[in-house]
Amino acid sequence: MEKKISQIREEFEKGNREEWYGLIRIYENDCRSGVKTLLGRYQKKLDDWKKEEIRLEGMLKFERMYPDLTYICGIDEAGRGPLAGPVVAGAVILPKDCKIPYLNDSKQLSAARRDQLYDEIMKQAVSVGVGMASPARIDEINILQATYEAMRQAIDALSVRPQILLNDAVRIPEVEILQVPIVKGDSKSLSIAAASVIAKVTRDRLMMEYDTVMPEYGFAGHKGYGSAAHIAAIKKYGPSPIHRASFIKNFVEV
Repeated sequence: MEKKISQIREEFEKGNREEWYGLIRIYENDCRSGVKTLLGRYQKKLDDWKKEEIRLEGMLKFERMYPDLTYICGIDEAGRGPLAGPVVAGAVILPKDCKIPYLNDSKQLSAARRDQLYDEIMKQAVSVGVGMASPARIDEINILQATYEAMRQAIDALSVRPQILLNDAVRIPEVEILQVPIVKGDSKSLSIAAASVIAKVTRDRLMMEYDTVMPEYGFAGHKGYGSAAHIAAIKKYGPSPIHRASFIKNFVEV
């Protein structure tokens, strides 16, 4: 007796990717349009997954240049450009050949996906370190030096000492560990992408906390970046304690 399409759909829904291959072979000669649509949907899922596997392999290119090293650390920051809030750095050491699906440059991901990946990184990483420099510190020593300071803090916060640092584009002063700056590294290295997500999610969550205390500025929405609404709020209410004086001097007197 021919199976109902709803029964076949349930088989796919309960199966995993490996089982989908077998199910597609079983039902590939079924001429019903509903079955063909169902098989096409799951074949696309498999094709998309194969592309993701290839992308993940490419994202391990730099890590695999150092097969004899165990503790390869990715470094990235979030928040160099905003008018308010800290700059946050992430340092992440992933296990050898670790592949976290859909992990990418945090700017290429939705907020929901970043949150999911944050949890997965925290679960799988050998070690995660976070550092940050306050708005006052940014005003004191400038954003570049504050970013370096946050990165050094993130490295120091790791539970194991890295053998090499894969950095997103920069070389961090006053760090004696071997460093490899990679331009657009957050989209080329899985370790740097992981650090990017950790830094971004940490900072975004902090800005959302600030929003509960100072809702008039809208920090939960723009996260401190210079949107038109944010600049208008600064002009209306004046700078808050977390605004960077050196960044807003063109808008208001500080």
